Amino acid sequence: MRVAAAILRKELRLELRTFESIPGMALFSVTTFVVFHFGLNRATVAGDLAAGILVVTILFAGMLGLNRLYVADEEQGGFDGFLLAPVDRTWLFVAKAVALFGYLTVLEIVAVPAFAFLLLGPGIGQALPGLIVVLALVNAGFAIIAALVGALAVRTRARDLVGPLIALPLLVPVVIGAAEALEPLLLEGGAAVLPVRWLLVLGLYDLVFGLLAIAVFDPLLED
Repeated sequence: MRVAAAILRKELRLELRTFESIPGMALFSVTTFVVFHFGLNRATVAGDLAAGILVVTILFAGMLGLNRLYVADEEQGGFDGFLLAPVDRTWLFVAKAVALFGYLTVLEIVAVPAFAFLLLGPGIGQALPGLIVVLALVNAGFAIIAALVGALAVRTRARDLVGPLIALPLLVPVVIGAAEALEPLLLEGGAAVLPVRWLLVLGLYDLVFGLLAIAVFDPLLED
């Protein structure tokens, strides 16, 4: 745990010093909502359309964070130093996943109010508790997949392309589960009950893929 905490502190200090990930992710999401606001030519959206716009926008904004997750380690020799250190390499995966989960949370603090202002009608406050639960599960799934895929993609020449190409198919279940879970919330203004089935799907996918990522990360990092 101390190894993961040390790496996480390094990641947060680096982000606070350079602002390479979070501002770009937030700006991308807000800009996308502006494009949807004018492109759809309607005052508000609801239901499946609103859920799809929100989830897909957060997904693509998160890809910017995926592409930057391991760049500093690769360019500054962090991988080689970590491989030489007498520590469990799985903690690098844990720290990167937690850091990206935090980035996504900060992104959503900016993106959700912008989404509500530009595309939703009144009553978003009632949907907020359910929205937080679903987005937390989405963030966990995205962070786990990105922390694994990023370590593989960063060592390729076309890392900005390879990472999203590998991650997007793996994220399809997350997108489907999140969109299905959010649809009744955004259709009824938060009055509807969260569909437990889709929350279980998201939670199970996060758990299974998290265990799988922990199992394969060490040999993947060595290769």
